[in-house]
Amino acid sequence: MLTTIIYRSHLCHDVPVKALEGMVAAANIKNAEANVTGILLFNGTHFFQLLEGPDEQVRRIYQDIAQDPRHYNLVELLCDHGPTRRFGNVGMELFDLREHAREEVLQTVLDKGTSPFQLTYNDRALQFFRTFVESTEKGNYFEIPPADAWDFVVTEVSDDLGPYKASSAAHYTLALQPIIDPLAQDIIALEALIFTPQGEMTDAYFTGLQGDEIYEVDLASKKVAFEMVRERDLRGQIVSVNLLPMTLVKIPGAVDYLLHEIKINGLVPEQVVVEFTEHEVVSGIEEFTAAVRVLKSAGISVAIDNFGAGFAGLQLLAQFQPDRIKINAELIRDVHKSGPRQAIVQAIINCCRSLEIVVSALGVEKPEEWMWLESAGISHFQGDLFAKPYLQGAPAIAWPEKKGFL
Repeated sequence: MLTTIIYRSHLCHDVPVKALEGMVAAANIKNAEANVTGILLFNGTHFFQLLEGPDEQVRRIYQDIAQDPRHYNLVELLCDHGPTRRFGNVGMELFDLREHAREEVLQTVLDKGTSPFQLTYNDRALQFFRTFVESTEKGNYFEIPPADAWDFVVTEVSDDLGPYKASSAAHYTLALQPIIDPLAQDIIALEALIFTPQGEMTDAYFTGLQGDEIYEVDLASKKVAFEMVRERDLRGQIVSVNLLPMTLVKIPGAVDYLLHEIKINGLVPEQVVVEFTEHEVVSGIEEFTAAVRVLKSAGISVAIDNFGAGFAGLQLLAQFQPDRIKINAELIRDVHKSGPRQAIVQAIINCCRSLEIVVSALGVEKPEEWMWLESAGISHFQGDLFAKPYLQGAPAIAWPEKKGFL
């Protein structure tokens, strides 16, 4: 199997440009020995490289490149497979864009194509070349500092109350995890999450339920969440609760039940956010949309949770406009070095910006993920980097503080 990988990276500031000749010469020998073709572009700041050849050899060379300390902010733009090489000569060939006109570089690259079918401008790999040469995506090159550029300072938290045990829920308990604005050091909301007594999260608990029992338990858990907020004296916070979309369809009077529990626990609808997950097919979309309208009319905000991971994300977004969406953790994972993830996240941000919908990022675990997402325009985050779900009540939060040498 022939594999093609294309990546972009940034030359480190302390590496002289004249060192490029030696780098290319060494890469030429290494690539030739591995039967790998390399086409390298350099614009004075950024590298752009195509590698193609046998899958194992290409991936091994790419892993070595990723560990090279002479460049940073490496982003994989394409990983594809095909029957033949686009470029036949193995080794490494450099095109310095400071010395050649754009159209000359593109034509030269095109002329080097050795596929049985002539490369055309419709070829994906060549389109990536064109985009880099013409700098049409340069505004999306977010140059983030290294992970250790920030300290994460944990706040104190009191455990005096001990783990919360709901009197009305014998088979599960709840934990709270904050949604925060890290730079403003502001808690946006506290999300109530279902845990089994063994410490497993929601999915593990619902797996053991059958039929409409899932929706009955789902709705009843919101009562427990509101009780927890009252008993932990967190009524000054925005409270976020998860709800399966079909709960509103399957359980008669679900909206009235929620409003009643909000009221008797000393809360007001305006401080409650209901997050709908995408993990099931919404079979009664009209009934669901009608129930959402009632929720919003009562003052409750609505959000789509795990956006991009389920069955109905775009359909729900088209059917009703939520106040917030939370991008799924799988799209967030290593977003700082994945071109496809970056493109998808930026498309979501642009779509929501047009609709005036707030975007949050779920599952943030690495400083580099957070820094890239901040650069892309997201300011609300949830994830273990800042705070893990906490059974006692309001958790401690690790707020980022920029180190003094920056």
